[in-house]
Amino acid sequence: MDDSKLSGTNNSLKEVKDPDTETLNEKEMQKLEKLYSQSFINFKEGELVEGKVSEITSRDVMIDIGYKSEGRLPLEEFNNVDSLKIGDSVKVFLESKEDEDGTVIVSKRRADRHLGWKYIEDNHQEGDIIEGKVIKKVRGGMIVNIGIDAFLPGSLASIKGPADMDGMLGNTYKFKIVKITPSRKNIVLSRRAIVEEELRKKSEELLDELKEGQVNKGRVKNITDFGAFIDLGGVDGLLHITDMSWGRVNHPSEILALNDEVEVVILNVDKESRKVSLGLKQKTESPWKSAEKKYAVGTKIKGKVVNILPYGVFVELEKGVEGLVHISEMSWVRKIKHPNELLAIGDVVEAMVLSLDMEKQRISLGLKQLEPNPWEGVEDRYTEGDEVTGKVHHITDYGAFVALEDGIDGLIHVSDLSWTKKVNDTKEVLKKGQTVTAKVLFVDAENQRISLGLKQMQEDPWPELVEKYSTGTKCKGKVVKVASFGMFVELEEGLEGLLHKSGAKNSDEEHIDFKPGQQVEVSVIKIDKNKHQIRLKLEGFEEFKEVEVNKEQLKEQESLESSDYVEEETSS
Repeated sequence: MDDSKLSGTNNSLKEVKDPDTETLNEKEMQKLEKLYSQSFINFKEGELVEGKVSEITSRDVMIDIGYKSEGRLPLEEFNNVDSLKIGDSVKVFLESKEDEDGTVIVSKRRADRHLGWKYIEDNHQEGDIIEGKVIKKVRGGMIVNIGIDAFLPGSLASIKGPADMDGMLGNTYKFKIVKITPSRKNIVLSRRAIVEEELRKKSEELLDELKEGQVNKGRVKNITDFGAFIDLGGVDGLLHITDMSWGRVNHPSEILALNDEVEVVILNVDKESRKVSLGLKQKTESPWKSAEKKYAVGTKIKGKVVNILPYGVFVELEKGVEGLVHISEMSWVRKIKHPNELLAIGDVVEAMVLSLDMEKQRISLGLKQLEPNPWEGVEDRYTEGDEVTGKVHHITDYGAFVALEDGIDGLIHVSDLSWTKKVNDTKEVLKKGQTVTAKVLFVDAENQRISLGLKQMQEDPWPELVEKYSTGTKCKGKVVKVASFGMFVELEEGLEGLLHKSGAKNSDEEHIDFKPGQQVEVSVIKIDKNKHQIRLKLEGFEEFKEVEVNKEQLKEQESLESSDYVEEETSS
């Protein structure tokens, strides 16, 4: 007998009529009851069973599993409702043989998940590629149906930034299985891994196609201080700021903007490091190719100041060609400490080409060369021995500069201020703005130097002083300066001698501490007319009396001239 004819009814077999006989005898009844009972032996709760669609309503699908009652499934458990028809085979999960109403409880969703897991375990492992459909958003990512529901974390859904989850919903993609946890029935997928691999393959193919000298289209992907990254369609290339324009570029944003479509030249391809160098200016010819003809030495040019540095200014002659005006080439007359004293960015200037280096692409320019050089013919105007008059306009520790004419200065060195006095500071003798007459000592037109002497306006007194203060001569003097090595004694106005501390002893061989202004008796132990030095020793002294002296004289002075005495004493 067909067991399916027995399913779906709760009537006792005793009431079943045989088509050939009106009643069944007791022996046949027992046989039928045995067969009916055996038909349910294989149905166990918690197992998969196969049933057939027996009825489809607007809300449910009735499933006949060959049991005494049918199972009811909600329509939403079916993915293909439109193609579902009566008689279709369906595998379901038997949750309970009957509920309170005597209805069998089945679940297609649990059956699908069970079958899906078995398929995954039998056919896939971590690292495999699988296709799935994004079905819904959840916290932290999305659910993807790959036969069963799997989790796609938001961080693994896209290769950059947050994924467009709404845009992915309902779409089918390939995914990489990142992790399978059978105990939790959990699968984690990655879309990013697939996209990265696709991009890698695409970039390798593109790298093989790129050749130096090619012109390719790209999109500005990122801009930095040193350049811009251009997406060539799967490979990023660097367009350095120096390769954007033949002219000066202060920042790449002056030339490009994000997402701009640009045509660039392939300069270099390094397949090993996957680096591509690009150029924009190389699409046009370098202006330096014709620079040698345009900017020959001696040519007068006009240009715009584009950059100012402490050592000079850069002048743009044309886009891509600049020349440097060094600070030393700006003026014959003015002493310029910084170029911004004379020029500002944007100024249009006229200059002369002084030198051209095509290999290094450098042009040296001069501004002062367009004006007469005051040093030309200076040796004819100033010769050694001439007496000149000028005004002191600058004083330094080593001397004073005297303006002789516009742009021409002469230097009086501190050693040429006095024949006899040890001058430690130029300001002891000269003041700024003072008019002086000096003698020309030498002229160096090439290095633009004139040396002047103030003491040379008088006869050298040392030949007479050598006779007047010969060795052994005794005289009186006044202590004017005290140093750690001794003291200077003024013998007459403007003439000083050194009394070393080794010679400043009394009759008991005790050192004496002298003060400026104290009177002493000394004798000359040595005089050198070439070095203009007199060495003294102590003969006698007066007891010190308080006298009014300049506070500066109370300070220890160890000048360069004084150190000459120390060196001589040490050597002797």
